[in-house]
Amino acid sequence: MKTSILKIRHFIYIPLVLILLVSCKQRANDITSKKTNKNTIRSLIAMLENADSNNVMVIAHRGDWRNAPENSLQAIQNCIDMGVDIVEIDIHKTKDGKLVLIHDKKLDRTTTGKGLVKDWTLDSLRTLYLRNGANHPTHHKIPTLEEAMLLAKGKILINLDKCYSYFDEAYEILKKTGTTDQVIMKGKVTLPEVRKEFGEYLDKVPFMPVVVLHEENTEETINEYIEKFSPIAFEFVFKDEKSPILSKFKEIRKKGSRIWVNSLWKSLNAGYEDDMALVKTDSIYGWYIKKGVNMIQTDRPQLLLNYLRDKGLHK
Repeated sequence: MKTSILKIRHFIYIPLVLILLVSCKQRANDITSKKTNKNTIRSLIAMLENADSNNVMVIAHRGDWRNAPENSLQAIQNCIDMGVDIVEIDIHKTKDGKLVLIHDKKLDRTTTGKGLVKDWTLDSLRTLYLRNGANHPTHHKIPTLEEAMLLAKGKILINLDKCYSYFDEAYEILKKTGTTDQVIMKGKVTLPEVRKEFGEYLDKVPFMPVVVLHEENTEETINEYIEKFSPIAFEFVFKDEKSPILSKFKEIRKKGSRIWVNSLWKSLNAGYEDDMALVKTDSIYGWYIKKGVNMIQTDRPQLLLNYLRDKGLHK
């Protein structure tokens, strides 16, 4: 009888020990993961603030939208997994005042719904499904800004686009989620305009001016920002190679601002675009490097990452 009791205790004891060991290991992994995430964000912020670094930061346009619906949580997660530095997402407001991730004012292109985002409540949007790049419905839903920031927390930087008019509400969400240090705001505005419209946030969230080089007074706009504000970066748009500013990128970096360009389509970059990079990778991405660009927003993040890592330009 005693032998039977000992055997029963033995069989109970071993599984309990195994469960405790697994639980402790999982807890240790969770702690390690949290430390790693914090270190990742610190290093990304430090990299962003190092304007003259040759390490090129990669920004995924609307997330990894070739492999998941644009502006979806999965598109953001894919970017985290592949080691992208920044995800660009687009924000619109619902009828009941909730901020959600979607590029267009209308639902038609990217979801199974129709009409304006502002005419739908969040609950009604929850009944829709996101479409993928081939226009097929998926199982993915439209995420809120809060859901996106909780997913990104401690893992990746976020560029908020189409959010300038909603930033008061967005900032409350950033505070709630503890992600105010992970966001870059931007806008195509002069320094006096941004100080008037965005001033209270300029010491809380990095602001990046968008400058279109083929428009008038671009040099004056750039110089004013450099002399009176020193932005974290400039986003430059150029339809051709005529602007003298293209030869001053390295000079601007030395004055404290990173150089952001968009390799998305030719009207943004004089034809140095992602689709051309598929067959002429070095002549496209290499052109940016020679010019002194150290931030590239792309529709092909894995292709760009592979190129930069091969050149020792992405850590």
